[in-house]
Amino acid sequence: MSAEIVNRVANSKLVTFNLEDHYPQGERVLFDIKDWLLEGFVLKESLFRDEAKKHDWSIYEGQYVALTCSTDAIVPAWAYMLLSTYLQPYAKKVVTGDLETLETVLYTEVISKLDVSDLEDKPVIVKGCSQKPVPQNAYLLLIEKLQPVVKSLMYGEACSSVPLYKKPKK
Repeated sequence: MSAEIVNRVANSKLVTFNLEDHYPQGERVLFDIKDWLLEGFVLKESLFRDEAKKHDWSIYEGQYVALTCSTDAIVPAWAYMLLSTYLQPYAKKVVTGDLETLETVLYTEVISKLDVSDLEDKPVIVKGCSQKPVPQNAYLLLIEKLQPVVKSLMYGEACSSVPLYKKPKK
């Protein structure tokens, strides 16, 4: 007589939270302004404005755009602001920085809107591996959102998780 194999993970109250499930859909674009600068380093206002006016901004329809400058040029804030005014009617979101900054901003918005009340006093495991670009900051933002609500927090997979937090007993 063999003993029945019981899947304790499947029978537990453990809830898996996957940030990848909340990934904002849409194309990400890195817009580098270096080509609009004299020799890639000097922003000449009249030339910069001319480039902005003649650029086809409609190609960014429905996209997430990160504005950056890959050279060591000193770019005044108004330059990014100007480009944002052109992008605003088309892009879903515009940020200054790299693609990781863009992902962090997107996840900040997503996590701030999450209703986590259904996770109250439950053990939660934050899934670690993902196929989509989930920035490290998103995990920290998620912990900030979940910790006041959940019974415990772990990271990884149910079969090999790392404990992060356990609510103190009252």
